[in-house]
Amino acid sequence: MGGRFHLYEGYTAQQAVIGVRVLAKLGAKSLIVTNAAGGIAESLFEGVLVLISDHINLQGVSPLTGPNDDSLGPRFPDMTEAYSARYREIAQNAAGDLGIHLREGVYAALPGPSYETPAEIRYLRTIGADLVGMSTVLEVIAANHMGLKVLGISCVTNLASGLSGKKLDHHEVLAIGEKVRGTLVDLLKTTIPQLHA
Repeated sequence: MGGRFHLYEGYTAQQAVIGVRVLAKLGAKSLIVTNAAGGIAESLFEGVLVLISDHINLQGVSPLTGPNDDSLGPRFPDMTEAYSARYREIAQNAAGDLGIHLREGVYAALPGPSYETPAEIRYLRTIGADLVGMSTVLEVIAANHMGLKVLGISCVTNLASGLSGKKLDHHEVLAIGEKVRGTLVDLLKTTIPQLHA
């Protein structure tokens, strides 16, 4: 899929995951999600790629709210390994072959569309978040509900609010994302063939 549906655009949680649901119904067994994120952990800086090891859903909604459709998955899906450890290992090996240093981190999802305040970033750091963004988590919940294995990769496009000493600028965020695109594409081209080898 090119792009995604975001809560901040006015879509419901169920609408935001329709692409994942369709892909799973078409027979997909794996899902790779990518996003732009703000870096919270001190070891992160602009342009770094980070494997998502886990997430914190602070969007206030779930795509599984309401009556469960048993044909999609169980009422209470397990999220112990929302992001496949095996897929992360494969991606780390692929990154090593390419000379890319991949970090791992916990992604916190907020609804947006405003960037977070410095106080919110301090809170997120306290509860264990390394990255922050406005997407991804709902799709990962839906994917796990339907039995898909997930690999998540964030591109740190900015230091989170209050960490860089300057105001956040969406144009600068887009520019960093564009600068890292080639590295991410190389990583995906090397990783994808190995996921089901």
